[in-house]
Amino acid sequence: MGATLLPNVARFVLIGLEVVVLARVLLSFVDPGGRSRFAPFILSTTEPLLAPIRKVLPRTGMVDFSPFIACLIIGVLLRAVA
Repeated sequence: MGATLLPNVARFVLIGLEVVVLARVLLSFVDPGGRSRFAPFILSTTEPLLAPIRKVLPRTGMVDFSPFIACLIIGVLLRAVA
């Protein structure tokens, strides 16, 4: 049981993080100002992940590709854990 606990917890955390990143993308379309009551949680949870990616990516105008790259990285980590 101990051998499968750590991968299962890691998988759960990574999937949860991916859901929050996708919620941030949806929030940017639905509530661009971030005035909903869930916005502070979503922004504070995802910003530490997205900010370093934004620093590396070149500026592309109005489109932010950092959530897409973050989901790709999370997907790779999920495959590594599986």
